Amino acid sequence: MRIAMIGTGYVGLVSGACFSEFGVHVCCVDKDAGKIERLKRGEIPIYEPGLDDLVARNVVAGRLSFTLDLKEAMAGADAVFIAVGTPSRRGDGHADLSYVYAAAEEIAAALDHYTVVVNKSTVPVGTGREVEAIIRRARPDADFDVASNPEFLREGSAIGDFMRPDRVVIGTTSERAADVMRRLYRPLYLIETPIVLTSLETAELTKYAANTFLAAKITFINEIADLCEKVGADVHDVARGIGLDGRIGKKFLHPGPGYGGSCFPKDTLALVRTAQQVGSPLRIIETVVAINDERKKRMAERIIAACGGEVKGKTIGVLGVTFKPNTDDMRDAPALDIVPALQAAGATVRAFDPAGMHEAEKLLPGVDWATDAYGALDGADCMAILTEWNEFRALDLKRVKTLLKRPVMVDLRNIYNPEDMARAGFTYSSIGRSSHPAAAV
Repeated sequence: MRIAMIGTGYVGLVSGACFSEFGVHVCCVDKDAGKIERLKRGEIPIYEPGLDDLVARNVVAGRLSFTLDLKEAMAGADAVFIAVGTPSRRGDGHADLSYVYAAAEEIAAALDHYTVVVNKSTVPVGTGREVEAIIRRARPDADFDVASNPEFLREGSAIGDFMRPDRVVIGTTSERAADVMRRLYRPLYLIETPIVLTSLETAELTKYAANTFLAAKITFINEIADLCEKVGADVHDVARGIGLDGRIGKKFLHPGPGYGGSCFPKDTLALVRTAQQVGSPLRIIETVVAINDERKKRMAERIIAACGGEVKGKTIGVLGVTFKPNTDDMRDAPALDIVPALQAAGATVRAFDPAGMHEAEKLLPGVDWATDAYGALDGADCMAILTEWNEFRALDLKRVKTLLKRPVMVDLRNIYNPEDMARAGFTYSSIGRSSHPAAAV
């Protein structure tokens, strides 16, 4: 089989590479000439563990290629996937579908045989019908169907998510299109992956419903963490106690500074706007959005409080700035609220991130960037962990203590144990657990 993948961003490149690993011939197309040239040289424009090897292997095998020419990419293709960005539209929070609709117009011009046009991008309900209308207006004679195939990839583990998914959702009422999609995903039948075959509208809404539910779950445990601090409970024990209930599940019950990234912030907002537009408001998700935005803004206050309520003239050593580990993605990362607030309060911020500093330095002016974790902490008045990269989980605490002016740690990801930190002589602050003063400062 052959497919064309429009867009070589996170979803398009990962999906294209993974399909090629299944034995499908994939041609990825993008308008960014620089990106296509980099990909042809074997340079991967995003950080995703294992993606460089996967791309290289399938390029050598002749199953994966890159081009600027959509017509070339679609030659002989059974399906063309739209995997372009759908950012929040400035001003109103609706998903910006201009890239999706532009892709539909270009697909219409290139169609010369039966092709399934697949929306892989996260799009609001009704987008598939509009894509179909755009193509039909331009090419009334064209032989095609439109399908929805939302992605459920987690940054940092996207390849595993694609190869061993919980489910595959396909939205189409055309048996012809359904047959093409079944053949594309045939390798997953061997591991008995559930295939949810449904309508366009249902598939589109399923993606948003999944992401907003997970965002609500994160926000719930964050609020429970705040309550734990007030009443002397431990949020991790609460999370375990409720997570063992099969109706609830243990995932996404880890407290932190608020969700970020490329999906949850924009998808929750887009679904809120869609629901308002059709007169069926989602009050729960509206509240989730508001609570998460406020939470990220409040995190700097925790760090300032740990420094005695004043950070003017002090240096804060920050570990991790990406929204989660194993990615270089800075979109809606809590650090984008926390670091400027610390700077506005008069602090100097010295930071280190294993993968995100190149992107972060464009968004966080005035930060001193270190070459490793210990360099970020050298001479700092306080250290703050904003992202739970594995390399931060086993720091040499004796060395850290000698580097810091005062042994103060604010752990916004709860990767250390309060009792262990107290024994090590740290004043330690975390989320949803009792703070422990230093045993000996």
